[in-house]
Parts: sequence; C-alpha cells; structure tokens
Amino acid sequence: MKNYVAPGEHITLTAEAAVTAGQLVKIGAVTGVAQHDAALGDPVTLVRRGVFELPKTEAQAWTAGAKVYLAAEGDVLTTTASGNTLVGVALEATVDPSAVGVVLLDGVIR
Repeated sequence: MKNYVAPGEHITLTAEAAVTAGQLVKIGAVTGVAQHDAALGDPVTLVRRGVFELPKTEAQAWTAGAKVYLAAEGDVLTTTASGNTLVGVALEATVDPSAVGVVLLDGVIR
C-alpha cells in the first residue's frame, strides 16, 4: 500500500503540558501512556494500546472488566462515566482504598 504511514499504536504528538514517562496523557481526543518525559511544547510519544498499571481514584473498588475513564480533572482513572473520557477496562479487581489499577488501554479514539 502506497498510502500506509504507520501502525498507530505509538504516536508522537506535541505535549500540551509537562509529562512524565509512564503518565497517562490526553492530547485532544488521543489518550496514551507517555514513553518518556517531555516539557510543554516538546514531542512526546504515546503508547495507545496495552496493559498498564495506572493511578486510580483511591476511594473506589474496581471489578475486572469494568470500564475505566480518565477523570476530567487530574490524571487519575475512575469508573465514573459522567464528564470523563473512556480509555479502557480494568483487568484486575481492586479494593477501596488503593492507589493503582491494572488497565487495558484499547487505543480507540472517542
């Protein structure tokens, strides 16, 4: 195919804020985990699909398979849909309280 550019699972965009490697980042409608640190305005490579251990709302218990969302305020995941961005599903149950959860990012643009 002459028009094929790339698989799209790892994409490089311009950081809209400083980011740290391993941080879940949203740039426009794209979410992914930063592969490296980047300053505001620098290129940052986001991994859009895969299984990651990510920060979650501590006061929530999760069940395996529950949809998880990036909270509109902050950089934690939640099972609360309203006003938040769907990014994937929990792969393991978590207890309340707990600071992290294991999440499958599916790479879909919503």
